[in-house]
Amino acid sequence: MASPDLSALQYLPEEILEKREAVRRTLLQRSSRITDGCISIIHQSDLALLFELYDQIFFHRYFRDHFRGKISFSLSSQMTKSAGKLLYRKDLPALSPGEERYELRISALLLFSYGSLERDKVVNGITTRDSLEALQLVFEHELIHLIELRRFKKSSCSQARFQTLAFNIFGHTGSTHQLPAIAEIGRERYGLAVGDWVSFQFEGERLSGVINRITKRATVMVPHKSGDFQDQEGKRYRKYYIALSLLEKSSRRR
Repeated sequence: MASPDLSALQYLPEEILEKREAVRRTLLQRSSRITDGCISIIHQSDLALLFELYDQIFFHRYFRDHFRGKISFSLSSQMTKSAGKLLYRKDLPALSPGEERYELRISALLLFSYGSLERDKVVNGITTRDSLEALQLVFEHELIHLIELRRFKKSSCSQARFQTLAFNIFGHTGSTHQLPAIAEIGRERYGLAVGDWVSFQFEGERLSGVINRITKRATVMVPHKSGDFQDQEGKRYRKYYIALSLLEKSSRRR
């Protein structure tokens, strides 16, 4: 018997909302960590549970009954811009001939930063009410990648096929997120941006340098005659990773 074609699925808008709410409600009931809409702790097993619920409620248990590969789940504290990724793990050996291996990765950093700024957080064209709904919408986006890769062996969210699938199955009207990124939080909360000169305390000494990058922390390049890093003008620097809250903006270079 041939397996169902998930790319043919299509739900009415009210069906999508009802199914998404069913996933949310059941996740809150069954997870010992995610107990309300504000996610403060999460484990990869919560992602595995979320996948099980989407498979049951949206996909009629397609993956349980017809998928013989391996899907693993992970959380990243390094993903500062991308909220989710689906990796086709060609680098890992197949469990048996013809079997596929995937990894679905979610940015824990962006989830935990959800409430950092008071503004609308739009994910895939939908304004979210809390970080749990944001997680669901990011997760759904990665599920469309999975469906495309399974059915067509390639996937791109910039292409019409992906966007049609995302709309038909999940009601998405966009393919990007507007969750608070660390760089935006730096600008809005601390008034800091790449290129700003700042000062900070380090091991009893007051140092000054320029912000080179903002991820979880700011990368600050401090001028030093014996520094390991050199710019195009031959000036040398030492690199420091400093929490944004510990930086003070400098009015001039010191």
